[in-house]
Order: sequence, then C-alpha cells, then structure tokens
Amino acid sequence: MSGQQISAQKLGKELKLPRAVNKGRQVDPKALAEVQALLGDEPRRKDLLVEHLHKIQDNYKYISAAHLVALAYEMKLSRAEVYEVATFYHHFDVIKEDQTPPPALTVRVCDSMTCEMLGANELIDSLEQGLGSDVRVQRVPCIGRCDKAPVAVIGMHPVENADTARVSELVENKQTQPEVIEPIRFEQYVEQGGYNTYRLCMEGQYDVEKVLDTMDDSGLRGLGGAGFPVGRKWRIVRDQPAPKLMAVNIDEGEPGTFKDKYFLDRDPHCFLEGSLIAAWAVGIDEIYIYLRDEYAAIREMMEVEIAKLEANPPVANMPKLYLRRGAGAYICGEESAMIESIEGKRGMPRLRPPYVAQVGLFGRPTLEHNMESLYWVRDILEKGPQCLTDHGRHGRKGLRSFSVSGRVNKPGVHLAPAGITMRELIDEYCGGMQEGHEFYGYFPGGASGGILPASMGDIPLDFDTLNEYGCFIGSAAVVVFSDKDKARDLAVNAMKFFEDESCGQCTPCRVGTAKAVTLMKEKQWDQNLLEELSQVMVDASICGLGQAAPNPLRCVMKYFPEELK
Repeated sequence: MSGQQISAQKLGKELKLPRAVNKGRQVDPKALAEVQALLGDEPRRKDLLVEHLHKIQDNYKYISAAHLVALAYEMKLSRAEVYEVATFYHHFDVIKEDQTPPPALTVRVCDSMTCEMLGANELIDSLEQGLGSDVRVQRVPCIGRCDKAPVAVIGMHPVENADTARVSELVENKQTQPEVIEPIRFEQYVEQGGYNTYRLCMEGQYDVEKVLDTMDDSGLRGLGGAGFPVGRKWRIVRDQPAPKLMAVNIDEGEPGTFKDKYFLDRDPHCFLEGSLIAAWAVGIDEIYIYLRDEYAAIREMMEVEIAKLEANPPVANMPKLYLRRGAGAYICGEESAMIESIEGKRGMPRLRPPYVAQVGLFGRPTLEHNMESLYWVRDILEKGPQCLTDHGRHGRKGLRSFSVSGRVNKPGVHLAPAGITMRELIDEYCGGMQEGHEFYGYFPGGASGGILPASMGDIPLDFDTLNEYGCFIGSAAVVVFSDKDKARDLAVNAMKFFEDESCGQCTPCRVGTAKAVTLMKEKQWDQNLLEELSQVMVDASICGLGQAAPNPLRCVMKYFPEELK
C-alpha cells in the first residue's frame, strides 16, 4: 500500500480505503471566491452569520446551496448550522441544486389585519395576474406601515396606500431602492444642544442615584409591550458584574405597531442619546441595536448617523454602537430570541432562569430595552419627570404613543394621555370613524392584545387596565374596525400570523396555532375544544407568542358571540 493510501481498514474480507473527499456538498471554488469578495475584510465571527447571509441575499436575490456551503467553509462553521439559521428567517431564500431560483424582483404585499381589511387580498390577486412571471408576488406579515394600508414593497421600496396601477408603474420603472427620509441629522442635533445631557452625565454633573430616582418618579415603563419599570430594570443590571452590554429591540413586528419607525424617521439621535445615558447609568460597555429588516431606509440612515457620532464623540470612551439587521422573524421581538439572533443563531426564546439581566448577550448581563423607552430618557432628565406625569386621564399618569390604524379618518402615531379611552382617542385624535363606518370593535394592543367590542370603548387604555377583560395594551398598537368587518375574520388573520411566526421550539405553540387556524376556519366553531386548546397554549408555551396567541379567539367567543351563530 502506498504512503498516500492512509490506514486502510479491514472490514471482514474487504479493504475500505479512506474517502478522497469529505461527505456532503463540496466547496465550489467559484462560490467561495464570490463569498470572500462579498465579505471583504469583515470579521468571520459566528455572531455575524446573519449579517453575512444578508450580503449574499442582497447581491444575488437568493442564497444558493453552493454559496451556503462556501459561507460555512469561510466562517469555519458546520454546514448544518448555517443551513438551519438561513432557513429560519423569512427574508432568506435558500435554493437547493434542483430548485429554481425566484425571479430577480419580489413584490411583497402585507396581508396582516389592517391591510387585509383595506383590500390587500384583492391587490395581491390583481398583481399576480398583471405583473407576469418575471416578478414574484409574495404575501408577507405586517411591515410596520399600517396607517398607510394596504402596503406593498418593491424590492426595498415601500408603496403606501398601494393599488395595482401604482405598483405596476414602479415595477416598470425599476423603483426598488428605499425611500428617502429626512430626520434631524447629527449636525443639526448637536447644534440644538444634542448630546449635552449625556456629556454632563459623563462629567459628573448628574448623580447616578438621583437619575435612577428620576426615572422611577417619571413612571417610565418598557414600551415594547411588557411594561417593566425602567428605573428598576436599570438598578437590576447595574448591580450585575461587569462587563455589561445593552441590546435595543427595534424589531416591532406586532401587527398594528409602527411607533418606533415614527420616532426614528424624525429624531434618531434623541434615541441614541438616551441609549448612551442609560449606558452611563448602568455601566454598559457596548450597545447592540437590533433593527427590523423591513426598515431599509432607516437602516441606511442609522449607519450614516452612527458613523458621524462615533467620528465626533461627545466624550472620550463612549460605548461602541453596533447596528444589527433582523431578517423577518416576529419571534425576535422577544428579548431572548433577539439576543440569539444577534449572536448569529436562530431566533428562538431561551428558557428562564437565568434572565437576560443576569446572563444575556454573549453570556453577559444585558440591559434590554425597546427603542421608545430610551427615546424619552433625555427629556425626562432635562425637563423632569413631570414631562410625563403631568399628563394622563381617568386616574392614570403618563403619555402613550398609540399606533392607530383601521377605519379611522386620521390613522397614525398619536401621542395621547395614558388612560384615554378608545372613543376619546377616535374622536379627539383620529378625526372620527370613516364615512359610512360605525365603530364596532378594536384591538387595543396589536394582534396578541385581544379584541374588544365598541360597547367596551370607554375603558382607560394603559398598562394593567385591560387585564381583567382578557386583553392588554402591549405596545399600544390599536386597530379599529367597523360594522363592515367581522371580528371573527380578524381573529383568524391574527392566528394565521402566529402560526406562520411560531419559532417551532415548543409543541403547544407550534401545533396549537396550526390546530387553532384549522378549527377557526370551520363554519361552526367547536368552542369547547378551542378553549381547551387555548388553555394548553397559555399554560405550556415557552414564551409570550404562544401564551398570547389565543387572546383574539377567546375574545371573539366572549364578546362577539353573535358572529358564531
């Protein structure tokens, strides 16, 4: 046996020579060169896997098996790991050798609650018939523009209040780039005194304990949905051992929610300064900002503005800021799933304990916040807690940013007193109901927040005020529907969304949402079985997705029984 025929083994009476190559797909030199060119000088760390997958998807409009194998080789990761991450996220089109790549252009049309209510299904049918085979028309969940429903996205270019003619014209003109937004830029923000409060904090002009007390006095709570008191959260993480990190969640994928987009479109540096102040108070070394992929224009703007800030830091030793890109997974709105995604993994929620404040991003104590919570920090320090506490109605204190969509005359983000009722919000801020529509019901907190009838439109809207009715305000994503709509149909839409967005980790959520959709499509609901299924999902699901998914169907059975007869 020659020296190149390494250690042949005797199996019975046969000799088995070692393989000339490894098992599975081999690395294609051309694909490897292409991947290396896309990655350039960027690190090949595991936590950048999602970022690098985006580079391939953006450039080729899909991810071929050859590119996936090459990326695994280049990053020194197993092919199985890269494959499972790439196929977890909706925005990656993984194409095997025997499959046909999608057309170069994709038109995504939102079919979530508000868009469906305002004609998304008809728009999708029309576009599928009219755009031809060289354009892919794809149904997608909420893309954060519910006040402009129905919405389509051509490549990365959003079309608000979309109709077939406008979308077709833009496709013909190859209008695929993100829209242009004009927020307050770094230079203007600094000229107006921006980052001065952060500088004073770093120079010792603010006392940390007094700042924590001020946050407590303001009543500011987590505005991503959970409502945990901000001052208390800062104290918990401050007491943890260094090094500590911050993870900011701007994934706002809850159908009906678009408030974070509203603030970032206008004043991103107010949020960034709030993040830096929080980092100072808690002792944070690095800040990771997780932005949903649908906000392409904001991402491009934030990359530029963060670079300006880091090139002209208001103080020395400012924490490093990292902007990370989501990939179309609602579950990454859950704090631990977001952290998994930032680490380059599938966005699957972690079991607790330990909590992310103790063992979070990269195994370090982590301060996790919604963007809007940090947006208010600067104003609270400059103007005092009364900038929030001076507002409120019906015994509640504070301000809430309501994302209102549906059958109202003035949908949009409305900053209103905490505790305002639904009828007051419609009449005073939204210009009333649309002509020919009578107020019939509403989602007070997005798809997961439950559904209430118009007869319960005088309940104060705030944290904890809706719990006794089987609902919650969450991120204050309000969807208003009329007598021309059916709560039953909207509940089915919500449950289909949860079925599509379940990460699949736990059986009660993965199977429960699918079974619920099947049962809810029946002409006659088996209410006893649906209630039993709902209770199992609430009791046994790992995270809030499965626990809250039954809220709309339970509300239909409780508050809209006439629709089930």
